[in-house]
Amino acid sequence: MAGTTGYDYTTMTMPADITSQSRNCFKTIEAALTEAGFAMADIVRATYYITDAREADAHFAVCGEILGEIRPAATLLVVVGLYKPEMKIEIEVTAKRRTS
Repeated sequence: MAGTTGYDYTTMTMPADITSQSRNCFKTIEAALTEAGFAMADIVRATYYITDAREADAHFAVCGEILGEIRPAATLLVVVGLYKPEMKIEIEVTAKRRTS
């Protein structure tokens, strides 16, 4: 799944903090995966792009809440900036449908 940023699509606003932006990213990712017939448990890889290394722990706390049992392979990259200055994080995921 391509990069997802922290917009709240119900209000079309961008929260100021990385914790809320991370939660919004995962909410958008979950909706897209569900629409495609996948589940969050199908995530096998995640790449996180953050604009401030000091906010990594706050982001990882959200990851623990949402992906704690899933434990996908992950990479965190600190970047100079994203498309808009208010964007603090962008998340990409790869999902593989699990077979029963």
